[in-house]
Amino acid sequence: MGAMDIQGLRREYADHGLDAHELAPDPVDQFRFWFKQACDAGIREPNALVLATAGGDGSPASRVVLLKAFDARGFTFFTNLGSDKALDLVANPRASITFPWVDLERQVHVRGRVEPVSAEETATYFRSRPRNSQLGAWASRQSRPIASRADLERAFAEVQARFPEGEIPVPENWGGLRLIPEALEFWQGRPSRLHDRFLYERSAGGWSVKRLQP
Repeated sequence: MGAMDIQGLRREYADHGLDAHELAPDPVDQFRFWFKQACDAGIREPNALVLATAGGDGSPASRVVLLKAFDARGFTFFTNLGSDKALDLVANPRASITFPWVDLERQVHVRGRVEPVSAEETATYFRSRPRNSQLGAWASRQSRPIASRADLERAFAEVQARFPEGEIPVPENWGGLRLIPEALEFWQGRPSRLHDRFLYERSAGGWSVKRLQP
């Protein structure tokens, strides 16, 4: 296989623009508008986000997780609380998330602090999950080594036998985390790489917004 011309991979972003007068005063409302457009456009997994964290030693890590709720309080996802991402956030409860809506030539970048959601919110979401996903939360010690796929499937079978029917309780090491936004950037691709970028920042008086150079 010949060498790939990665440097030659480029396209002009010309489908949309973004101007200040189009922006909602509240960035969560603006996100809601763009998120609906991503859903309406048929974007696969429009709630997929890249979560970036840093551990206590400052080492960065990123991974894709799924947004499960958002409102004025922030952006919520759920995970095993013993996972690498969760342990990073215990050591350093600040993170960023990015929604890469490439097909719309858009991305939204959010920064802020992270805190656990209530046990009630966690339980409500856990009960909404498919039964096998609930069982999987019990079977997997996320991010920990395992010898083989067969061992993982064996652990799942053991959980199935433990909870053959009825309601499955929420595992003690599983829960929701909410990123409380302090800054949100809305990025819209434009021709000649002169992209539109608007940054909302939270202050005591509410939200301010400014245009950034591309």
